[in-house]
Amino acid sequence: MAKKRKPTFECGACGYQTSKWLGKCPECGAWNSFLEVPEESAVYHGQDLSAVAPQPISKIEKSEHPRYSSGIPEFDRVLGSGFVPGSLVLVGGEPGIGKSTMMLQVCEKLAHTGKRVLYFSGEESPTQIKMRGDRIGAVSDNLFISSEVTVAGILSLVEQHKPAMVIVDSIQTVFSEDISSAPGTVSQIREATTKFLFAAKRSGVAFIVVGHITKEGAIAGPKTLEHIVDTVLYFEGERFHARRIVRAVKNRFGSTNEIGIFEMTAAGMVAVPNPSAVFISERAREAAGSAIICALEGTRAILLEVQALAADSNFGTPRRMAIGVDQSRLHLLLAIMEKRLDFAIQRDDVYVNITGGFAVSEPAADLGVCMAVASSFLNKALGEKDLFIGEIGLAGEIRSVAQLEKRVREARAMGFDRAIVPAGLRKNIKDLAEKDFQIIEIATLKQAFDLTF
Repeated sequence: MAKKRKPTFECGACGYQTSKWLGKCPECGAWNSFLEVPEESAVYHGQDLSAVAPQPISKIEKSEHPRYSSGIPEFDRVLGSGFVPGSLVLVGGEPGIGKSTMMLQVCEKLAHTGKRVLYFSGEESPTQIKMRGDRIGAVSDNLFISSEVTVAGILSLVEQHKPAMVIVDSIQTVFSEDISSAPGTVSQIREATTKFLFAAKRSGVAFIVVGHITKEGAIAGPKTLEHIVDTVLYFEGERFHARRIVRAVKNRFGSTNEIGIFEMTAAGMVAVPNPSAVFISERAREAAGSAIICALEGTRAILLEVQALAADSNFGTPRRMAIGVDQSRLHLLLAIMEKRLDFAIQRDDVYVNITGGFAVSEPAADLGVCMAVASSFLNKALGEKDLFIGEIGLAGEIRSVAQLEKRVREARAMGFDRAIVPAGLRKNIKDLAEKDFQIIEIATLKQAFDLTF
């Protein structure tokens, strides 16, 4: 007699599994969210589960993925030169940040090249999408809109129309009739995404699924959803600011270091051709507490403004706040400044901000942060055309950073007068110095301070 399978229950909010039903999920705290998992996973229905014979890797024929462009160079940069047929892309972002607008623009660009595109929207009616399409100029006979939300219905229409790309906006509204849970639950999201993955690999159609961002800043659904798809793109930026950053968190067909910078306008998302000029354009002249650094994002060097404010504290424990900079790193840099520069800053509140909503995680920003804090502490402005590049060690030494030549070239191209950089430059970097552009080498934080002030 076959042994009876023990039931398994899964939380519909976070995916936590247990052998018995629980009223409250111990993982996420959701109430009445547990549902019994079916004995056979529905994602395998209709799939060929026969074993595939292994073969030596030396005998496998290499095939290049024939990419096709999205028509938006800045978006192609993040994807890695365009879309790969048969790929599954997950796009995430907060509500109102521009995901649907960008997807409609991509659809329009592809449709005008003669490729057929299917856009499935469970959140907006075709009439609403048409209104947005008229506003941004995304109208084409090759762009088909549907409000279908069942997985079976979507795959049936894909089989019927044979498009080059399918957009599903959003994955939280799509559901499979093989699963009894409600749309938007973990089981439904995982089920639908896995079926779309099988369909993409089988047909060679590129799928893009749009996902919401939760309050915690993660794509709604289980973390395993990111392992299912080929590429994960996040839209970043303040909802009430025009600037948007598209970042690749995962990309099986390209780099995860690239970013795309856009600006939300009445005509849709417009690429920013020169990010450095945008991020430093509003810098106040002769203002204390402002320094310019150069951050590296993939193959792009971007000039950013670091603002710092050091003020007397009214409390026993001074406040330390960092926006766009790691707060632990800020504490470390302040301790180095106290020790190596004899700054009595331990009793002051210190606030540091990277303007434009940009976040910098690399240590190359250390020197710029310290100089901005020192400028505010002394109430003396730094040189308006000075660029600071360098990592600071615990002994106060200035350490070299990656791709320094590219950073210096960006500063020279943006019309800066001098770049303060770590000592020990190679000849190809020294050759970048000109009559109107100095490259100054420093070995310690004390040297940078003496040079600047």
